[in-house]
Amino acid sequence: MLNHGHILTAAEMQAAEKQLIDSGASVIELMHRAGTGAADYIWRAAPHCPTMVLCGPGNNGGDGYVIAQALLEKGADVAIAASGEPATDAAKNAKSLWQGQTYALDDARPATQFVDCLFGTGLTRPVSGALLGHHQRLFDRAGRRVAVDLPSGIETDTGVTFNPVSRYDLTIALGAFKPAHYLAPACGLAGDLVGVDIGVDAASAVQLLARPTVKAPKTGDHKYTRGLVAVVAGRMQGAAKLTGLAAQRSGAGYVKVFAGTGVSSPSHSIVVEPHENGVQLQEQLSDDRIAIIVIGPGLGRDSHAEKLLDLALDIEKPVLLDADALILLSNTGLSRLKDRSSPVIMTPHTGEFAAIFGNDKGSKIDLTRKLAANSGAIVVHKGSDSVIADPEGAVSLASLSSSWLSTAGTGDVLAGMIAARFAVEKEAFLAGKQGQWLHSRAAKLAGPAFSPEILIDHIPKALQECL
Repeated sequence: MLNHGHILTAAEMQAAEKQLIDSGASVIELMHRAGTGAADYIWRAAPHCPTMVLCGPGNNGGDGYVIAQALLEKGADVAIAASGEPATDAAKNAKSLWQGQTYALDDARPATQFVDCLFGTGLTRPVSGALLGHHQRLFDRAGRRVAVDLPSGIETDTGVTFNPVSRYDLTIALGAFKPAHYLAPACGLAGDLVGVDIGVDAASAVQLLARPTVKAPKTGDHKYTRGLVAVVAGRMQGAAKLTGLAAQRSGAGYVKVFAGTGVSSPSHSIVVEPHENGVQLQEQLSDDRIAIIVIGPGLGRDSHAEKLLDLALDIEKPVLLDADALILLSNTGLSRLKDRSSPVIMTPHTGEFAAIFGNDKGSKIDLTRKLAANSGAIVVHKGSDSVIADPEGAVSLASLSSSWLSTAGTGDVLAGMIAARFAVEKEAFLAGKQGQWLHSRAAKLAGPAFSPEILIDHIPKALQECL
């Protein structure tokens, strides 16, 4: 069983393997560990299933020979389709130990189970031509598809596809999990994800988001010690109300919505404080008991919204910027954030991120890190592959979340959840991680086709799992 903690890039994985080899392990030994471990997973999931293993010329293909031999020894009906002769010494050794049938690609017939050992970590080009055609032929006519390390055609560090890639039933990571196992679109193509431990012991600044530990309020706590969340509403107050409700359900001791006159409360226990002008709002938000200000959900993008954002940022308090606040911020730049002494949390989705940061190419991890460093903020880059980064370069990746979160209002809910966790914990990176995990978990508990209000109703159940 492979530890999900640290996630290694292709270069980090190569360095970790070199460290193992320098300490006395041979490449052949590491290949044996990887291949036999992968074969155990394949056998347990589908014993005695007729299997075709597609082997490439490199060490991923060598893993395939080891897998096939291990399955053969267990009694499986297994054969190999080889794209060519092995090109590495370890792969050549693995082939020499293979006692079953090997077919050229033109002669390989599909089997019930397809095991992809064509290309793994480090691929830099598309699979194309006849090779891609044979891969797809064997893949399409199999009833069960397994990728070893990564599906062929995936870029390790970004998760992008170099060529058309279909969804696998199982992906077996070798040695360590890679960014592509958790970044879109690759994460949606991997199927079930497991890993084989080959002895790699390497630290990384990128870690998988784990279930947090949340402490219940202490006996002496009250609404202010648990944290007061202030939500600034704009023209469209519905979004701000969702944010307030989510903050309340996520552990905040007190939630206030600050809005223009004539706005009703989203619940009897959430206070709406009206204001008639900016001077009054500034006085209200200067309350020392406020733990964090949330601005952006339903804010709008007109001059009135700009004034509200300026006012919130002029107050030296922790602030969470979401939605319209991020679009407005893109017009004025990030310099005013870096000059603040109080923590800033930003929660952009892909479109808002691009508005702030432009359309730079690269890994979502690297781009999120860069925005965090440039702004001095904690950045929660939302999506099916949410990336959370702090200005020092630490990153947490969220595992694949519920696709039902792709509905209006769920981002407003996340903003409230993160704000509440900051109000309790007083630590921005921790709050981002806790809020993101609870958001994903509440979505899974809510089932299909939920509204933001139903999502909010499931937050306490997600919290319960963390106590």
